[in-house]
Amino acid sequence: MALAIGDAHTPLTKMVKDALRERILNAEFEPGTRLVEGKISEEMGVSRMPVREALRELAAEGLVKIIPRRGATVSMPAADQKMDLIEVRATLEALNARLAARRKDPERIEELQRVLAAGEADIEKGDFSEMRAHNDAFHIALGEVSGNVTLQELIRTLRDQTAMLFKQDDPVKVRETWREHADILRAVIAGDEELAAILASRHVYNAVEPEKAAD
Repeated sequence: MALAIGDAHTPLTKMVKDALRERILNAEFEPGTRLVEGKISEEMGVSRMPVREALRELAAEGLVKIIPRRGATVSMPAADQKMDLIEVRATLEALNARLAARRKDPERIEELQRVLAAGEADIEKGDFSEMRAHNDAFHIALGEVSGNVTLQELIRTLRDQTAMLFKQDDPVKVRETWREHADILRAVIAGDEELAAILASRHVYNAVEPEKAAD
């Protein structure tokens, strides 16, 4: 039997928040889904207070929308906001890759190479179950190479807000995404700031599902 979150000895609000974020980003909770405090607290084995606080924090990050007297729902950017978010994320991801190519700390690049290899191994086996986790790990590791903590905080929020605009389960798209990761890594290792920035920006635009960006 799975351990109820309420039984764990860690700050409950963070645990609830992380669990809800994972379910939202995995599309278990689709845009527009109501997030009922009582139901969530019962499922997770916690009181309503950490659930309420977690929902407030997720609302501040743009993943949840809270309407007075109606409660919380999973949010989706309005049609006129979607491309704005994508454009800003593409710009920041380009800066992130540029800084990584400039600083290219060898030990951190080794971690980036390990993450890339893990994703490539799963793709070779036809196992796509962990690809979103591999993708997140690649971008986090790239941020470690860039060395700019403030930039990582900004990008983290944008990645979550735009995650639902990207294809998550198309094997062809996953392979293309991983080839783009390899290209970015090669540019970083070569210290080619301009190429790394261009590839990282293009990577964001290539990942967007056109119909979702245009809705």
